[in-house]
Amino acid sequence: MTKAANAVETAENQPEIPADIQAMSFEAALKALDEIVSRLESGRVELEESIALYGRGALLRRHCETKLRAAEEKIEKIVVAGDGSVSTQPFRGD
Repeated sequence: MTKAANAVETAENQPEIPADIQAMSFEAALKALDEIVSRLESGRVELEESIALYGRGALLRRHCETKLRAAEEKIEKIVVAGDGSVSTQPFRGD
């Protein structure tokens, strides 16, 4: 399966990100995700709550990744050619 086809299939199998998470800034979502990780790592959360927290954490992670991709698309890098001319190119994080 191609990378693009795999990404489409994965996106189709994932639940929609709830409105309360979509409304969060990157920083707020990252903080909420960090709090979930801390709670899960503490080992003091019952199984059912752990499952719910894990699911919400996965949605927060996807939201953060979406925000980062959107930011990367807006960034351009400055390129200086051998002849000294300057131009910009889209940023590629890979």
